[in-house]
Amino acid sequence: MKTKHIVFLVPYPFDIAPGQRFRYEQYLEALRENDFSFEIFSFLDEKTNRILYKKGNTLQKVWGVLKGYFKRLFHIWAAQKADFVFIYREATPLGAPWVEWFLAKILRKKIIYDFDDAIWIETAQTEKKTWKHRLRNAPKVKKICVWSYKISVGNAFLKQNAETFVKAGAGRAQVILNPTTIDTVYKHNLYKNQTLSAGEKIVIVWTGSHSTLLYLDLILPILAELEQEFDFIFRVICDKNPNLPLKNFEFCAWNAQTEIEDLVVGNIGLMPLKTDAWSEGKCGFKALQYLALGIPAIVSPVGVNCQIVQQGQTGFWATTSAEWKQALQTLMQDANLRTEMGRKGRELVEKRYSVQANTANFLSLFTTDFITKKEESSPIGS
Repeated sequence: MKTKHIVFLVPYPFDIAPGQRFRYEQYLEALRENDFSFEIFSFLDEKTNRILYKKGNTLQKVWGVLKGYFKRLFHIWAAQKADFVFIYREATPLGAPWVEWFLAKILRKKIIYDFDDAIWIETAQTEKKTWKHRLRNAPKVKKICVWSYKISVGNAFLKQNAETFVKAGAGRAQVILNPTTIDTVYKHNLYKNQTLSAGEKIVIVWTGSHSTLLYLDLILPILAELEQEFDFIFRVICDKNPNLPLKNFEFCAWNAQTEIEDLVVGNIGLMPLKTDAWSEGKCGFKALQYLALGIPAIVSPVGVNCQIVQQGQTGFWATTSAEWKQALQTLMQDANLRTEMGRKGRELVEKRYSVQANTANFLSLFTTDFITKKEESSPIGS
């Protein structure tokens, strides 16, 4: 079989951004094993990425972004030899989708367009249109969908909208539901022991990026109330310290080398969300991480969360303050329930949301009716 070549155009450097790591990076070995070659080109370099969301260094940030645009010219040249061009979220962060247009219309490349958020929405927090929002040009997502060969999305809500964009623009792209997945063999392969030793405290955990810290405001009053009744630790794993006003608040700086060990100390995992279109586009990654490690989850029942967390089986849904408090109280007082929910959650992730379960689906993005070499050599019905 002739080797097919893929060019990945992505926002961030390799092995840094969670979205990139769990959307495509963990499938790179499977691509190699199935006779694909590839090159990965990021818009930001490592230095710019380190300072971009920190205060100061304005000139360095501007120069780093400008360099990204110049680099994309080289990346377009490199893409000429590609059979497929995989674009995660967008080729450039601001302005018109000129890179995608050139690749699709001039070079006639097969674009595989992947996104795991409702990125066509102007902003997650407000519909107010400022110059920043206009420069961001979120509606360009609809154009890229029309120009694409295939579209890879993380949940049914995103799939439905992508299909609408394609139809409205008279495009031909096939939209494929490609869930965000967990590597349960080589990465999330630890398992939480829910039996506490004498004097050990319950650990409630939340993990995420600085951009999602605002959702903690939804549950902070409940946690403050529960501190009057229970002695527990609330651990936040993030790239920014929110300095929450809780007596047993514990901040753990996110670290790629220790992220699993830092998370598996949790007994209960939380994923609060607002009920809006942006949240509908979320792919439930926090919940998947918790369940993969045997940690029951309490989530807002929004979008794909309702499929990942099965009410009363792998965790609880909570909408009101009373429901959040009741769910937390129930799990904090019942180690056996935590253990059983954790077991079922791990099984669910392995069956539906693991890299191993989704590999053939991912590889199908780059061809038609794809059969992995392993499946090809396996006896029928095994």
